[in-house]
Amino acid sequence: MDFKGSDTLPGPRSGDHLPHTAQAAVKIVIVGGFGVGKTTMVGSVSEIRPLTTEETMTQAGIGVDDDYGSDSKTATTVAMDFGRISITDQLVLYLFGTPGQERFWFLWNGLFEGALGAVVLVDTRRLEVSFDVMGRLEERGVPFVVAVNSFPDGPRHPLPELRAALDLAEEIPIVECDARRRASSRDVLMTLMRFLHSLAMTGSLT
Repeated sequence: MDFKGSDTLPGPRSGDHLPHTAQAAVKIVIVGGFGVGKTTMVGSVSEIRPLTTEETMTQAGIGVDDDYGSDSKTATTVAMDFGRISITDQLVLYLFGTPGQERFWFLWNGLFEGALGAVVLVDTRRLEVSFDVMGRLEERGVPFVVAVNSFPDGPRHPLPELRAALDLAEEIPIVECDARRRASSRDVLMTLMRFLHSLAMTGSLT
């Protein structure tokens, strides 16, 4: 689209404006390994057009990035995804999805700044990539919940078994989800909000 000669640039849609009733905003980060569904979750649940920084995958990533599922994945997040969801008329969540490749993890420092909590997306085909992710959250003292994204070809395990495999503390919620479905992704965010509320009530949230 060519905007030459125009005095105005296209702005946000009317539906993208922050509701006038909003009184509080909370920053939430969605993290996980490469290809676990972070961009999908932000896109499925956001009430505004999500901002994405996806770039086409190239030969440069071979031997550097985790190439699991690269046969079907043609683009990857290189900075962040951004979306917004209104939990109530007064409370708004700002969602930031992080890049999954380890070579982009240096960007996480800025994305974690001011975050109240996080969702760790897990792929049962590659549980091992979740350990470093959860470790980084624990180092920064960011509370999180674990959401097991359901892939059609992914093995299914009872949640208690997954909790044990991830060495997840009993108090940290773990839930199943389908990141493609808005209702499922919203339920994950509500689980996180309830967890954060419980931490605040006990004085564990600083």
